[in-house]
Amino acid sequence: MNDPLNIPDGTLVTADHIDFIIEGRRVLESVSATINNNEIVTLIGPNGSGKTTFIRILLGLLPASSGKITHKPGLHIGYVPQKLIIEPSLPLSVGRFLQFGVPKGPNRQKGRRAAVLEEVGAPNLYDASIHELSGGELQRIMLARALLRDPELLVLDEPVQGVDVTGQNEIYDLITRIKNERHCGIIMVSHDLHIVMASTNRVICLNHHVCCEGKPETVARDPAFQSIFGSQAAVRLAVYHHHHDHTHDQNGHAIPIDAPDIKTDTKTKAGAPDNAG
Repeated sequence: MNDPLNIPDGTLVTADHIDFIIEGRRVLESVSATINNNEIVTLIGPNGSGKTTFIRILLGLLPASSGKITHKPGLHIGYVPQKLIIEPSLPLSVGRFLQFGVPKGPNRQKGRRAAVLEEVGAPNLYDASIHELSGGELQRIMLARALLRDPELLVLDEPVQGVDVTGQNEIYDLITRIKNERHCGIIMVSHDLHIVMASTNRVICLNHHVCCEGKPETVARDPAFQSIFGSQAAVRLAVYHHHHDHTHDQNGHAIPIDAPDIKTDTKTKAGAPDNAG
């Protein structure tokens, strides 16, 4: 599954024609992608499209049914999951939480944990209870724990979920700064199909297969966008226009847009991902 000898310089991980089938249902079909050093890739798609499954396969947490994943030799990965479930009755400070999942060594020392909290803008939360954090604070703490692994590849599964608009802007700024300062590759899963972080280098639209891939367009100077989101948010966000050459039938199979006499799901519009997953 992993062949590190065949990975180009500057590439962190490649996925080559990944299929994943469970209980007879094809979740991923021939998905290929490459994540390079010093770039941000945003993975978008409707609910149930296979985004989290694909991420788990990239991380080696789930075996693909077929296809090949190739990691850079010795690749260090930091992962921020979509959700964090901690037993409410378990007393746990932020400082203690940062020790979990981090290999033994200098990065588990208190000074290093305090330093990474400073890096994510949460220097005063070391002794705070993990149960009393706001959504934005918790995302910063989870990101700090991932950074303690000194990642070359940072994987973020919907990092702004449950965070208000102000908090989202701050987290987007933080992610951009981490990429610029650490020069790591970042792959970020987003639930939004059209609005992505402005500093995204590439967008991959996934709906069981790769529907399209491209660069987002800046909207910072668009007066209409600024009136909705505000001028501060506008500089941090960008629009991704889908360029699909297919739609989907009722079973989720890809159908070329120009195919004649094909009955498709009436909820699916050509050029945009369907919501059936």
